[in-house]
Amino acid sequence: MSLHNLQPAPGSTHPKKRVGRGQGSGTGKTAGRGQKGQKSRTGYKRKRGFEGGQMPLYKRLPKVGFSSKVVKPYAINVDKVKAIAELDEITLETIRSVYKLSKSVTKVKLIGSSAKELAAKIKDDAVTTSGK
Repeated sequence: MSLHNLQPAPGSTHPKKRVGRGQGSGTGKTAGRGQKGQKSRTGYKRKRGFEGGQMPLYKRLPKVGFSSKVVKPYAINVDKVKAIAELDEITLETIRSVYKLSKSVTKVKLIGSSAKELAAKIKDDAVTTSGK
């Protein structure tokens, strides 16, 4: 046995069936497509996920899996946490010294009725106040 005389095993391959070549071939007239319907027409191509007009499964299931990339600031009410209002200089580090924040917090927003007066004390871009 060598490369120039390799052959498939006997009976393992079959000649390609030629469809639409007369009644005697067994696949004449409708060419194995059946009688009528969408699949019998020329140019038929089934769309991915098509269920015959029924609402497809991917549209019936609820939408999941979105998480916003915008970092929302952690809100602190200055009226309830008086220690922040008493600070001389307000930065993220000074807030952490008087108020317990997790390490994942990168932005802080000071809210409350007295938050507007603290705007002059803020020395950090990560800290903002509510209002104008």
